Amino acid sequence: MTDPVFVGVDIGTSSSKGVLVSRSGEILRSAVRSHEVNRPSPGHFEMDPDVWWQEFQAIVAELTGDLSSLSQNKAVEVAAVGVSGMGPCVVLTNEWGDPVRPGILYGVDSRARDQITVLDAEMGRDEIRQRCGSALSSQAAGPKILWVRDNEPEAYGKARKFFMPASFLVHKLTGAYVLDHHSASQSTPLYDPRTHEWIPEWADRVAPGIELPRLQWAGELAGRTTVRVAGVPEGTPVVTGTIDAWAEGYSAGAHRPGDLMLMYGTTMFLISTVTEPLISDSMWGTVGVLPGTHCLAGGMATSGAITGWVRDLTGADYPQLIHEAAGSPPGANGLMVLPYFAGERTPVQDPDARGVIAGLTLNHTRGDMYRAVLEATAYGVRHNLEVMRAAGADVDRVVAVGGGTQSSLWPQIVTDVTGLPQMIPSVTIGASYGAAALAAGMVIDIDLDSWNPPGTECAPELEATEVYNALYSVYRDLYPATQEVVHTLVNLTTS
Repeated sequence: MTDPVFVGVDIGTSSSKGVLVSRSGEILRSAVRSHEVNRPSPGHFEMDPDVWWQEFQAIVAELTGDLSSLSQNKAVEVAAVGVSGMGPCVVLTNEWGDPVRPGILYGVDSRARDQITVLDAEMGRDEIRQRCGSALSSQAAGPKILWVRDNEPEAYGKARKFFMPASFLVHKLTGAYVLDHHSASQSTPLYDPRTHEWIPEWADRVAPGIELPRLQWAGELAGRTTVRVAGVPEGTPVVTGTIDAWAEGYSAGAHRPGDLMLMYGTTMFLISTVTEPLISDSMWGTVGVLPGTHCLAGGMATSGAITGWVRDLTGADYPQLIHEAAGSPPGANGLMVLPYFAGERTPVQDPDARGVIAGLTLNHTRGDMYRAVLEATAYGVRHNLEVMRAAGADVDRVVAVGGGTQSSLWPQIVTDVTGLPQMIPSVTIGASYGAAALAAGMVIDIDLDSWNPPGTECAPELEATEVYNALYSVYRDLYPATQEVVHTLVNLTTS
């Protein structure tokens, strides 16, 4: 008799992460491989997809080495593999799955502005939003495919298939050419979230010559491994997988109507699960991970990326910065930051937005600066929440996940700014855990509430909330007050 274990691997912006998980949800092993994002031009963010496959193999080898050491009583065997990845990304390949150019990343890549303008004029911006659930923006995959066609005709001429990180790994492992419905719903204007089908006439306009993948739900079987990969035997089931934020939400049980997931990562991501499609001018309407669910989602272009910038700029490590920021009062001694360091996605939808640091004096400390950055992301969360609610989303429960929850300070600031309690589950390791849960669900019955039970709850502190309520209007005024100046400065940017 064998004891099943499950592999989950996620391809993220700054690293690939993997976990080996028992049938009860216990993380037995974890592995990480860091990588860099290429920025060949302003507003362009790319990665070599072959790096994802190399890192996947290295992570799986580390996770599955000497499985016999995990149990003295039973043979241990990998029963299924789950994958997830950042997205929506655009990886164009030839008919054999070999990339014809580097993969184009999600909403942080803003290259396709001209293509958005053209498609809006041809198809109608409102028609696209009504049919696809989202307006075209830097988050949409469709215009980026068209950008390759317009700007790199030689590469596009070789392109026959369209992948995202998770589906690229699935193809490498099984040969299957599939994409989950959720990822497809972020491929605007190619997919209809009501019929759950591709839109042929728009696909012919945006991606001519590209065979679009077969559609499945994230938790369905994509195929079986065609070769042995480290400790994963040939013939092992592989889940279809999905985009990282949705996999992470699934891992924390935040996939039921009324749930809102906050993902504290390189970017801040928000997913509100609803029962019916909701339409918003600036948010993203998608289908959920599981059949019968829909989402209204938002994403800030930077959050953890700014904390990393402060760390690198000052030479202090995170524990020191957190300690110093905790000693700064709510409002950071009169310092306020706009967190648009790489433009902004929702709800501003302005790739030319930039970070602003207002109120600086010679008396401000590194701790004030770090606290102001954390407060800026919290104000951004509140702004997104207000727009979600105006579109009809009900938020009954907030679940916080991601690396930023490892310290209590950042979630506490977000809770104080929004006035909403947050539940932090026992496991917040990331989307790789959700990928493993999706894989396990193909093979055994799992209860996510017991796999990953609630850990701690972060409740608002009344005095801090009163301070932030007064400052929030100042934050909202700062962007329109500086927008014209910032847009002028963008023309001077060289990197």
